[in-house]
Amino acid sequence: MKFLLINGANLNMLGQREPEKYGNTSLSDIENALINRGSELGVMVDVWQSNHEGEIVDKIQAAKGIYDGILINAGGYTHTSVVIRDAISAVQIPTVEIHMTNIHAREEFRHTSLLSGVCVAQVIGFKEQSYILALEGLVKLLK
Repeated sequence: MKFLLINGANLNMLGQREPEKYGNTSLSDIENALINRGSELGVMVDVWQSNHEGEIVDKIQAAKGIYDGILINAGGYTHTSVVIRDAISAVQIPTVEIHMTNIHAREEFRHTSLLSGVCVAQVIGFKEQSYILALEGLVKLLK
C-alpha cells in the first residue's frame, strides 16, 4: 500500500509555533516517524506540505490512481476550505483527517470541520501521536 501525508498551512512551523499547544516536535520529525512506522507496517508513505490552498487541491487530485490512502492535516483550512473538501470527495481515496490538538476544546470557530464528512475517520488531540494513530487506523481499515 502507498499513502500520502498532506500537511497544510503553518504546519511547517511545528516545533517553533505555540509549543504549549503543538509541542516541540518539528514537522520533519513527525514525517520521519510516520515514514518509519509505515515501513514497519509494510506501507510506503510520501509526505508533502504547502501553505497554499490551491496547491493542496492539486496534490489531492494528482493522488488518484497513485495512492491507496491519504492522511491530511489541513490546519486552518479544515474550518474554511470547501475546495479541499470537494477534492477529497472527488478522488474517492480513503482519507483520514488529523489534528494535533482537540479542535472541539479550542476556539468555537475551530469546532467545525468541513473535511470530516468526506473522510473515513478523524484523529484529534494526541499531538504528534495523532499522525501515527491515523496511519495505523487507515492501514487496519484497508487490510
